[in-house]
Amino acid sequence: MTLTAGESREILSSGELALWRMLQRAQVRITRVLEADLLVEHDLALASYDVLAHLAESPGRRLRMNDLADRVLLSRSGLTRLIDRLQRDGLVEREACASDARGLFAVLTDGGAVRLAEATPTYLRGIRAQFLDVLDAGELRQCAAMLDKLFPGPEPV
Repeated sequence: MTLTAGESREILSSGELALWRMLQRAQVRITRVLEADLLVEHDLALASYDVLAHLAESPGRRLRMNDLADRVLLSRSGLTRLIDRLQRDGLVEREACASDARGLFAVLTDGGAVRLAEATPTYLRGIRAQFLDVLDAGELRQCAAMLDKLFPGPEPV
């Protein structure tokens, strides 16, 4: 069977597919280690850590739920369920938006800030051990340059 030019661009070589799968495996492996460390040492899931960190970095330790969902790469419904759990644990509160009756803010509580501060050294140690210390300085620069090609510009604020 002969492929047209358009069809052949949709086909991946075995090397290209292997590279894609390696990238996926690396991300999953590192994420699993970070998740396990946070759960064992702080009873905090990685997604919960991510939510708390984004709230802590935001003005007033608060973000609109839609903005938070975009930053933590969760669906709106997934974030709602996670915020429910974090609220039950006293780490986050919901607050109505004064300018939009339908809008809600997620707000980091003092207890959430303490839990985040306790978990952050574990999180950073995991990133260093699983990623930063595995690559040398030149490889890290190459990796940053390649990822910048895939996702140019700053992260959303």
